[in-house]
Amino acid sequence: MKLFTEVACEKLTPLSRGERICVLGSCFADAIGEKLAAAGFDVLRNPFGTLYNPASVAAAVERLDSGRPFTHDECMEMGAGAGLVCSYAHHTRFARPTAAEFLDAANAALAANAAAWAGCRRVLVTLGTAWVWRALERPGQPVVANCLKRPAREFAHELLSVDACAGLLRTLVASHPDKQFLFTVSPIRHLGDGAHANTLSKSTLQLAIHQILTEFAGRAEYFPAYEILLDELRDYRFYADDLVHPADTAVQLIWERFLDACTDPADRPAILAAERAARAAAHRPLR
Repeated sequence: MKLFTEVACEKLTPLSRGERICVLGSCFADAIGEKLAAAGFDVLRNPFGTLYNPASVAAAVERLDSGRPFTHDECMEMGAGAGLVCSYAHHTRFARPTAAEFLDAANAALAANAAAWAGCRRVLVTLGTAWVWRALERPGQPVVANCLKRPAREFAHELLSVDACAGLLRTLVASHPDKQFLFTVSPIRHLGDGAHANTLSKSTLQLAIHQILTEFAGRAEYFPAYEILLDELRDYRFYADDLVHPADTAVQLIWERFLDACTDPADRPAILAAERAARAAAHRPLR
């Protein structure tokens, strides 16, 4: 007797511990990227911080390709009385007290990360939502990656179409023939606009990715993280206290499925040894 729905996951092109991997996207990408690093993989993780939508991922990659420095025109004062300066392209962990300090830090990171990106041959992209925000006061500004805690009235909110998402992903894959892409949809629900809006968003991402998998068979693959959590681990005991994010147990179970699908079994002893070493290094002795 089966007590849960098992999600089939086919074997994908193995990730090599000897090649550099770039992980881009939502906080689920951050979690998997952290586990890849702990397992001994050479990982470039979200060089501008967490990204949620295809437009922000595409903009981040364009910046890494061009290496175009950030300028004072892109600096924005954060809201909520933070007293910090950041940009719409960055996560708030890049924020600094002054524009000069922010630009120094952002451009130093950009130079290092652009060089690392050029050496990446595998790219893992986790998309969280097709809903985007645009800054009204900056018509030429692309979709913002982060609203920087500024008032909602300063932004327009819209759902990208399937064609728009597919177009962004198509350009991403087509313009990097030297790289192989692995797509996932984040299982984390975005409920700010309601459950139905979240369903529309996730469906849009799934349909767009399906187009890319069809057009770039062999260079674009899909790992069913979304399906594993929502179908196989549908019980709320696999969720964190907010009932939206996966609990540590769920992340670990998905990680193990990811290893089964995306790594060579011959590499498993080395991966386990690296994980043990990472846990030992993170251990804080009582004395």
